[in-house]
Amino acid sequence: MTDHAQWRWVNRYAEQFRACNLQPGEVAVLLHEASSSPLIVETARMALEMLGAAVADVRMPTPMNPGPLPIRSTGASQALAGHRSAVAACATADFVVDCTAEGLLHAPELGDILGGGARVLMISAEHPENTERWAHDPSFKDKVDHGVALIEAASTMTITSPAGTDLTVDLTGAFRAGSYGWCTEPGSIAHWPGGLVLAFPAANTVNGTVVLAPGDINLTFNEYLREPITLTLVNDYVTAILGDHHDAELMRSYLAAFEEPEAYAISHIGWGMNPAARWESLAMWDKSALNGTELRAFAGNVVFSTGANEVAGRFCRGHFDLPMRNCTVALDGDVVVDSGTLRSDLV
Repeated sequence: MTDHAQWRWVNRYAEQFRACNLQPGEVAVLLHEASSSPLIVETARMALEMLGAAVADVRMPTPMNPGPLPIRSTGASQALAGHRSAVAACATADFVVDCTAEGLLHAPELGDILGGGARVLMISAEHPENTERWAHDPSFKDKVDHGVALIEAASTMTITSPAGTDLTVDLTGAFRAGSYGWCTEPGSIAHWPGGLVLAFPAANTVNGTVVLAPGDINLTFNEYLREPITLTLVNDYVTAILGDHHDAELMRSYLAAFEEPEAYAISHIGWGMNPAARWESLAMWDKSALNGTELRAFAGNVVFSTGANEVAGRFCRGHFDLPMRNCTVALDGDVVVDSGTLRSDLV
């Protein structure tokens, strides 16, 4: 693969920036860090300049990882590290292109940045070639908004699967949201590609069993699972990780290493809606060229996540995003995903 930005990728980035209502002369901050992909940063800079934005680079050092293990795909970048000048630059911008390695979604500085009125588009560490397949579809916003309206109106979400998943989520007090991949309002954030409708449940609201089947995905490890894993959840917390093979052992070992009880609790749960996102894409790239945002968004998947959940007052470093196939999702008994297929009004 080339190490230089290609014009077709620059055009695709520019199309997404236009969808975020970027206007000539607007102040755009290109936020990145030492470990950001130079190819993503270069492509984003060329697209911003092509559209006539007043571009400012904010490049941060990547902090040392204190261990005990590598951290991947958390949406909680540590790059800003509370740096008041860098935060102020982002907060006073019209538009921020977030090219940090982990993304700002759960970063502690995000509130200040959005509070300043900036629009933030997260570009995860995906090779820019992938964006060629994620063509901008203006009608996608209405579909995601419809999904969000359905989950906002519901009091209970249930998730079942032929593999044995049987999970109940009490949505009382949950934060519910969706992302369609672009942002136009001051103080808003989106990730690209979009297409995820989800809930961050309140404390003590999730109970049941999650069975991860072969072909489901562990995005912390960027791997398809080869053997089933059974998770038992009691009042939000995974109390048992059952499985006789190395996939289950890796999960047990990784979570235990952080010595954080909160790492075993649910972070968020929801379903994917993006028809342009593909389950197969993980097989096509080296781990270093993929962050897995597309794998969270492919249509009909269920993303079950453990780790930080601000709504429930839980913060930690250990984290798993686990997209699952072939599940059925019901809201107050009304099926919205049937065996991995979206209901017709969501397509």
